[in-house]
Amino acid sequence: MTDAATTTSAKLLSWRIGDVTITRLPECLSTMLGTDFLPDATRENLARHPWLTPDFATPDGHVLMSVHALAVDAPGMKLIVDTCYGDGKAMAFNAALDFQGDFLAGLAAIGFARDAVDYVLCTHLHPDHVGWNTIKQDGRWVPTFPNARYLIGRAEYEHWTGYENPDDPLHTRTVLEESVRPVIDARLADFVETDHRLSPELRLIPTTGHTPGHVSLVIESRGERAVITGDMIHHPCQIPNPGWALPFDSDSTAAVATRERMLADWEASNTLVIGTHFNPPTAGHIATENGERCLIC
Repeated sequence: MTDAATTTSAKLLSWRIGDVTITRLPECLSTMLGTDFLPDATRENLARHPWLTPDFATPDGHVLMSVHALAVDAPGMKLIVDTCYGDGKAMAFNAALDFQGDFLAGLAAIGFARDAVDYVLCTHLHPDHVGWNTIKQDGRWVPTFPNARYLIGRAEYEHWTGYENPDDPLHTRTVLEESVRPVIDARLADFVETDHRLSPELRLIPTTGHTPGHVSLVIESRGERAVITGDMIHHPCQIPNPGWALPFDSDSTAAVATRERMLADWEASNTLVIGTHFNPPTAGHIATENGERCLIC
């Protein structure tokens, strides 16, 4: 298997996998204390992995994170994977986010104008993955991409629509009403299984744990292979430490097992791993060096 071609232009990164091009479009960046995100990501623990600095962590124990969409240009198909926080929605969750410009204009500039998008894939239904599904027009939320089919996991949707938690930190009911229900009401949603195939080059795989119906996207073309992770892994520090779990995983035990299984598979298959929250350079191959797994970018 040959290495994927990587292109960098200003804030944009793109990768070519055979006949498929994947482009990262950032919405916002954040820097946070590692333990505010992953309880095990202490300054001392992060320092045990010097390859994390400077791209993914700082010497004082902070982690660098990115919220971005991934625009996938495949034969006969323009697909957006995860639509970030969205306009008028993000600040309710994190006022410290560093926004990177006009998100929709950025999509249009790379050939993904609102009416040109064929599919939108939601790896799961957390607020930073569905926000730009909709925009507000005349006081109501409407689908952002009027010609697209929105692919939503059947199990994922059924779980969250039945979820009851008055102290829910992710405000799930509001997220569904603002960013998911308008798409369904417009008859643009397709409820899919966790192993759904989109095209000869694109297919879903179940990567459950972070949420009950979580999926990742596998891209395969001309003997090359990549994966867009979604939130089955949040940060490269979890590559050598798959047991580092987030407090808001739906099932931390399952999330850890998923990471362990997928990291082993991606290393063995030389898969390009494109992290949905990985700070630039965002993608790389899993390899074992000096006795630990790491990301080679």
